[in-house]
Amino acid sequence: MTIRFVESSKLPTPWGMFEMHGFEETDTGKEHLVLTMGDLDTDEPVLARIHSECLTGDALFSLRCDCGAQLQHALHRIAVEGRGAVFYLRQEGRGIGLLNKIRAYKLQDCGADTVEANEQLGFGADMRDYSILKAMLDHLHIGSIRLMTNNPRKVKALEDLGVKVVERLPHQTGRNPHNIKYLSTKRGKLGHLLNDEEEGGAEP
Repeated sequence: MTIRFVESSKLPTPWGMFEMHGFEETDTGKEHLVLTMGDLDTDEPVLARIHSECLTGDALFSLRCDCGAQLQHALHRIAVEGRGAVFYLRQEGRGIGLLNKIRAYKLQDCGADTVEANEQLGFGADMRDYSILKAMLDHLHIGSIRLMTNNPRKVKALEDLGVKVVERLPHQTGRNPHNIKYLSTKRGKLGHLLNDEEEGGAEP
């Protein structure tokens, strides 16, 4: 899979001014973004979040997951530090797409957990592909990262690509009564490192 850089522009946000970089997969036309702040072209590891698109959580404020809260919290943490990057990958529903995600939600309404719902639709528990990240990191001259994630599989996937992850930073936020089962499944079936107490909420 190959990816090409398209263009960059400024993006003012409630957390500060970011630079937005657009990339396109040459074989599929799928578009991805990176939001950066500060000087990344140094030897210091970059605070980073690899965030897969979640329209329902990121834009529609769904409480079924913790995605929107995680995205906001990552932007806040980067703004506080003054330097970092959020890689926004278009991999809705762990890679199954938006309409299949709605089908999976319907199965969850009937009692399935998030993994069971994906599998009942004929998908794997997690269909995401991180192979495009190395080219994006190289384009931005990022040599190593401090990764905000609760998912050790994501760390391994990046390390397998040759990405230097010098530190995993817990990134737990957004727990609410509607996503308790979802978070429990992420911990029990997907190996996420979660506890019953959060490090902090998503800042406005």
